[in-house]
Amino acid sequence: MSKIKYDCAKCPGYCCSYDLIEVSNHDIGRLVKHFKVSDAVARRRYLKRVRSAGKDITVLRHKKDEVYATTCVFFDQDERRCTVYAARPHVCRTYPDASRCGYYEFIRFEREQQGDEDFVPSA
Repeated sequence: MSKIKYDCAKCPGYCCSYDLIEVSNHDIGRLVKHFKVSDAVARRRYLKRVRSAGKDITVLRHKKDEVYATTCVFFDQDERRCTVYAARPHVCRTYPDASRCGYYEFIRFEREQQGDEDFVPSA
Protein backbone atom coordinates (compact mmCIF):
# COMPACT_ATOMS: atom_id res chain seq x y z
CA MET A 1 0.00 0.00 0.00
CA SER A 2 1.16 3.52 -0.78
CA LYS A 3 2.01 6.09 1.86
CA ILE A 4 -1.12 7.47 3.57
CA LYS A 5 -1.97 10.94 2.22
CA TYR A 6 -4.70 11.98 4.66
CA ASP A 7 -4.97 12.86 8.35
CA CYS A 8 -8.17 11.79 10.10
CA ALA A 9 -7.30 14.08 13.03
CA LYS A 10 -7.87 17.06 10.71
CA CYS A 11 -11.29 15.88 9.50
CA PRO A 12 -14.63 16.71 11.18
CA GLY A 13 -15.73 13.06 10.92
CA TYR A 14 -17.34 12.82 7.51
CA CYS A 15 -17.20 9.01 7.38
CA CYS A 16 -18.96 8.90 10.76
CA SER A 17 -21.96 10.54 9.09
CA TYR A 18 -22.53 7.67 6.64
CA ASP A 19 -26.13 6.47 7.02
CA LEU A 20 -25.29 2.79 7.11
CA ILE A 21 -22.23 1.83 9.12
CA GLU A 22 -22.61 -1.94 9.06
CA VAL A 23 -21.37 -4.07 11.93
CA SER A 24 -20.62 -7.80 12.09
CA ASN A 25 -21.17 -10.15 15.01
CA HIS A 26 -17.44 -9.87 15.73
CA ASP A 27 -17.78 -6.07 15.88
CA ILE A 28 -20.72 -6.41 18.26
CA GLY A 29 -18.63 -8.69 20.48
CA ARG A 30 -15.92 -6.04 20.59
CA LEU A 31 -18.49 -3.42 21.70
CA VAL A 32 -19.93 -5.81 24.31
CA LYS A 33 -16.46 -6.27 25.78
CA HIS A 34 -15.66 -2.54 25.59
CA PHE A 35 -18.82 -1.47 27.41
CA LYS A 36 -19.02 -4.56 29.66
CA VAL A 37 -22.68 -5.11 28.77
CA SER A 38 -24.62 -8.06 27.41
CA ASP A 39 -25.09 -8.67 23.72
CA ALA A 40 -28.79 -7.79 24.06
CA VAL A 41 -28.01 -4.49 25.80
CA ALA A 42 -25.40 -3.53 23.19
CA ARG A 43 -27.81 -4.28 20.35
CA ARG A 44 -30.61 -2.27 21.97
CA ARG A 45 -28.48 0.76 22.87
CA TYR A 46 -26.10 1.10 19.94
CA LEU A 47 -27.42 -0.82 16.94
CA LYS A 48 -30.43 -1.18 14.70
CA ARG A 49 -31.55 -3.53 11.93
CA VAL A 50 -32.31 -2.04 8.52
CA ARG A 51 -33.07 -3.33 5.05
CA SER A 52 -30.46 -2.37 2.46
CA ALA A 53 -29.95 -3.72 -1.06
CA GLY A 54 -32.56 -6.40 -0.42
CA LYS A 55 -31.07 -7.77 2.80
CA ASP A 56 -31.35 -7.10 6.52
CA ILE A 57 -28.18 -5.69 8.08
CA THR A 58 -27.12 -4.44 11.50
CA VAL A 59 -25.83 -0.87 11.61
CA LEU A 60 -24.74 1.66 14.21
CA ARG A 61 -27.42 4.01 15.51
CA HIS A 62 -27.08 7.73 14.80
CA LYS A 63 -27.70 10.97 16.66
CA LYS A 64 -28.33 14.51 15.39
CA ASP A 65 -25.27 16.56 14.47
CA GLU A 66 -24.75 20.26 13.73
CA VAL A 67 -22.13 19.73 11.00
CA TYR A 68 -23.75 16.78 9.24
CA ALA A 69 -27.41 15.80 9.61
CA THR A 70 -26.48 12.85 11.86
CA THR A 71 -23.41 10.97 13.01
CA CYS A 72 -22.64 7.61 14.58
CA VAL A 73 -23.83 7.22 18.16
CA PHE A 74 -20.18 6.84 19.26
CA PHE A 75 -18.98 10.08 17.67
CA ASP A 76 -17.99 12.88 20.08
CA GLN A 77 -19.51 15.89 18.36
CA ASP A 78 -17.49 18.45 20.31
CA GLU A 79 -14.07 16.88 19.75
CA ARG A 80 -15.12 15.42 16.34
CA ARG A 81 -13.56 12.07 17.26
CA CYS A 82 -14.59 8.46 17.83
CA THR A 83 -15.27 7.60 21.48
CA VAL A 84 -14.80 3.85 20.95
CA TYR A 85 -11.72 3.98 18.75
CA ALA A 86 -10.16 0.82 20.23
CA ALA A 87 -13.49 -1.05 19.82
CA ARG A 88 -14.58 0.49 16.51
CA PRO A 89 -16.11 -1.79 13.84
CA HIS A 90 -14.02 -3.36 11.09
CA VAL A 91 -15.44 -1.05 8.42
CA CYS A 92 -14.19 1.94 10.43
CA ARG A 93 -10.78 0.33 10.96
CA THR A 94 -10.24 -0.16 7.24
CA TYR A 95 -11.77 3.07 5.91
CA PRO A 96 -10.95 4.47 3.40
CA ASP A 97 -9.02 1.36 2.31
CA ALA A 98 -6.72 3.45 0.13
CA SER A 99 -3.80 5.83 0.48
CA ARG A 100 -6.12 8.77 -0.22
CA CYS A 101 -9.44 9.97 1.18
CA GLY A 102 -11.55 11.99 -1.23
CA TYR A 103 -13.26 13.98 1.51
CA TYR A 104 -9.92 14.85 3.13
CA GLU A 105 -8.63 16.15 -0.19
CA PHE A 106 -11.82 18.17 -0.68
CA ILE A 107 -11.75 19.71 2.80
CA ARG A 108 -8.02 20.45 2.58
CA PHE A 109 -8.62 22.30 -0.71
CA GLU A 110 -11.54 24.26 0.77
CA ARG A 111 -9.51 25.21 3.84
CA GLU A 112 -6.69 26.49 1.64
CA GLN A 113 -9.19 28.57 -0.41
CA GLN A 114 -10.76 30.03 2.74
CA GLY A 115 -7.44 30.59 4.50
CA ASP A 116 -8.88 28.81 7.53
CA GLU A 117 -7.37 25.56 8.86
CA ASP A 118 -10.63 24.68 10.67
CA PHE A 119 -13.14 25.56 7.92
CA VAL A 120 -15.90 22.98 7.40
CA PRO A 121 -17.90 23.39 4.19
CA SER A 122 -21.66 23.12 4.65
CA ALA A 123 -24.63 23.02 2.31
